[in-house]
Amino acid sequence: MLIYLYEFIGTALLILIGNGVVANLVLKGTKGPDTGWTGISLAWGIAVFIGVYVSADVSHAHLNPAVTLALATAGKFSWGLVPGYMVAQVLGAMMGNFMIWLSYKKHYDATEDQGAILATFCTGPAIRSPFWNFVTEAIGTFTLVFGIFFIAGGSFGEEAISLGALDALPVALLVMGIGFGLGGPTGYAINPARDFGPRLLHSILPLKGKGSSDWGYAWIPIIAPLFGAFIAALAYLALSV
Repeated sequence: MLIYLYEFIGTALLILIGNGVVANLVLKGTKGPDTGWTGISLAWGIAVFIGVYVSADVSHAHLNPAVTLALATAGKFSWGLVPGYMVAQVLGAMMGNFMIWLSYKKHYDATEDQGAILATFCTGPAIRSPFWNFVTEAIGTFTLVFGIFFIAGGSFGEEAISLGALDALPVALLVMGIGFGLGGPTGYAINPARDFGPRLLHSILPLKGKGSSDWGYAWIPIIAPLFGAFIAALAYLALSV
C-alpha cells in the first residue's frame, strides 16, 4: 500500500505545481498574468522534479499511467501492480487540482471565462483536429517515455528499470523540453492521469459558471499517451535485443 500512497503523493505534487502555474496565469485577479508559455514550461519541469524526487525511493515515481504501461510492456514492472498505480495516479491528480481550487477559490469565483477555468484543470487543443491532436500527444509521450528508459538506467539485467531520486532533474529537463518544443498544439498532456483526473474533478466541483468539461476531447489525452508509450517501449525493446 505504501507504493500506491507515494504514487498518489508524487502525482498530487506534480499537478499542484504544474496546473497551479496555469491558474496563476489565466484566472482573474492573480499576480501572475505575465507568466506566459515560458513560465508554464519551467513550472511543469519543476513540478516533475519535486514529484519524482519525493516518490522515487518508494514507488519509483511513475506518476503517469503511460510510464507505468511502458515499463510493464518492457517486462520491468509487474502487470499486477498496474491497476493500483493508475488509480493512485488519477486520484493524486485530482487531489493536486483540488488543492489548486482551494488556493485560488476567490479567483475562480471572479473568473467568467469558462475556457480559462477549464485550462486550469485539463488540456485542450490550440486547433481542434482529433487525428493531428492524437499524433501530437503520441509523439510527445513517445519522446518522454523513450527518454525515461535511458535516463532510468536502460539495463535489462536483473534490476527493474525505475526512476530514482537522482533521475529527477534529467526527467524534469526532458519534460521542460517537450513543453517548449511540442507543447503548443495540445498543451502537452503526455499523461492520462494528469488530464483525466482533473477533468473529472472539474465536472464535480461547484465552480461558478464553469461550463463544459469537454469530454468529447478527453479521449485524446488519455489514449494517445498510452499509445505513444507503448510504441516507445517496443522501440526500446527492439534496440535492446
